[in-house]
Amino acid sequence: MDDKAIRVLIADDHTLFRKGMSMMVKTFPGVVSVHDVENGQKALDYLNENPVDILLLDLEMPVLDGWETSRKVVNNFPNTYIIMISMHDSLKLISDLIEIGVHSYLLKSAEPEEVQKAMISVINNDFYYNQLVAKALHQKVRSGNADKLLEDDKNQLTKREIEILELICQELTMKEIGEKLYISEQTIHTHRKNLMKKTEAKNAVGLVKFAIQNHIVSF
Repeated sequence: MDDKAIRVLIADDHTLFRKGMSMMVKTFPGVVSVHDVENGQKALDYLNENPVDILLLDLEMPVLDGWETSRKVVNNFPNTYIIMISMHDSLKLISDLIEIGVHSYLLKSAEPEEVQKAMISVINNDFYYNQLVAKALHQKVRSGNADKLLEDDKNQLTKREIEILELICQELTMKEIGEKLYISEQTIHTHRKNLMKKTEAKNAVGLVKFAIQNHIVSF
């Protein structure tokens, strides 16, 4: 995972699933620590004392569920990436969770390879954009519940910004985008900051949603 030492926290009230997930994640390259807890409150208690890079979070748990845990993690631990793992495939639920700041959403039936891919992607790109998340965001846009954008918003972006936005949506890292466009990584970060400001996106998923709304990408 780009030689980064990854610290992982797993929160799930089903012991067999949680322990099995923990054993699996420990085998992923780059993972240096894995801790598991049985509910959201214990996850928050652990985060208060221990920095974590990735939180693998169940949706339905006693004491504090995944929904409320996500809100608190986004507000209090912004450097922790959240990957929700659940049995539920409601597109509205997924889009709402993405809206509050969850970085990706996986079904519990996902293969280990996808879990690893999602972890790599959120570390490198701030999000993992699988087919399920894509469908959820597209439905959000089609339903008209997504934030309305001015018709000329797309035109307010420069040609270079649109180019970079397209590459972000392809899940390229800042370094990879810089190499592709023959410009420095620092310049890419500056363009990304400008994109976030112009689109009022809170994170990379917000940029993807903007790109879909304005037909910059279609997936």
